[in-house]
Amino acid sequence: MKVTGVKTYVLENEPGVRAGGGDTTGKWYIGGKYFLILELSTDEGLIGIGEKVTGSSFSGDMTWHAFKSHINLIHETVEAFVIGQDPFNIEKIWYDMYAGRHDYRLPSLHYGMVLSGIEMALWDIVGKATNQPIYNLLGGKCWDSLRAYAYMPSIPEGKPENAGKIAEQLLKEGNSACKFDPFHPIVGPARDIGLPEITYCENIFKSIRSAVGNDLEVGLGTHGQLTTYSAIRVANAIESYQPFWFEEPVAPENMDEMARVAAHTSIPIATGERLATIFQFSELIRKQAAQILQIDVGQCGGIMVAKKVAGIAEASYATIAPHMYCGPVAAAAALQVATCSPNFLITEANQGPLHKKIFKEPIIVENGYIQIPKGPGLGVEFDPKEFEKHLVN
Repeated sequence: MKVTGVKTYVLENEPGVRAGGGDTTGKWYIGGKYFLILELSTDEGLIGIGEKVTGSSFSGDMTWHAFKSHINLIHETVEAFVIGQDPFNIEKIWYDMYAGRHDYRLPSLHYGMVLSGIEMALWDIVGKATNQPIYNLLGGKCWDSLRAYAYMPSIPEGKPENAGKIAEQLLKEGNSACKFDPFHPIVGPARDIGLPEITYCENIFKSIRSAVGNDLEVGLGTHGQLTTYSAIRVANAIESYQPFWFEEPVAPENMDEMARVAAHTSIPIATGERLATIFQFSELIRKQAAQILQIDVGQCGGIMVAKKVAGIAEASYATIAPHMYCGPVAAAAALQVATCSPNFLITEANQGPLHKKIFKEPIIVENGYIQIPKGPGLGVEFDPKEFEKHLVN
């Protein structure tokens, strides 16, 4: 069997309700305003689907024309390294794409997403050719369903004392864990987090613990926007409330500083959604900078990279909590890795309206757990009517 071609499609997402904090006045597209889907075809008629993650960076008034370069890079990469290859040779093809051009060996997430999308499409072909879900080809099921956490909806009136009511509702809906992000904006250089903001965060934890005790795990979500000393101050303020984790307390590019935060607190540090390749994750573990790896299968380099990272984490008694703020195909790929990883901890349950209807058999999130697709390959197949309805290019 040989790969013979590639096609790309852009689907316009449907807006959903924003959770986790931040501005709630504008439209919010879970996983991005657009989904960039690719198809690899073969000379035996099998087609594998993948997704190049676009993320929330493309939102607002932007149109799909803003990432034409992404589309071109997919076609260029497939034409240079994938067409004519046996899709079963995933390791070789991946390294051809990653290291075939000497000056581009260290990919940004921009290229990491392209590698990931192409690689998951290759795995989809292999799964369909063998009539097996990908997780069976990577060791088989470790889990019958996958524990998921919810994003905490916006707190009524923004008052921390109302967080307890939200926690009670999340428990009633079957959730065992949630996450919120109190420090905004989430972009820009590292900044000081002042005592009023720290106290606000602390009071949210206090309200939740007063309302539901220890029945709900609560993760603190940040996006690397804190200085090292601010992160340590925040950790000291909330440590007694036993947070599930402190996510990306400082920016991911300086692992030594993240390790310094980790050394100052007993709260588990979680990070990984903005890392690519096994090499960056290996450094993270060596420096003892994090204990929970939030690998993003759609950004890190793909399914095989994610499985290798899970193995690296397993050898250090660390866990994985896959990042799934993405489109539906990348989410399906993340589920394949989570299913066959013994050190899987939890994943996020991010679904917008389109996620729930784009597949013939939707991925089901129920009572705090995600049901694992059973079909071959990625285990998902587009509903042609919904696909055509949202197609924009």
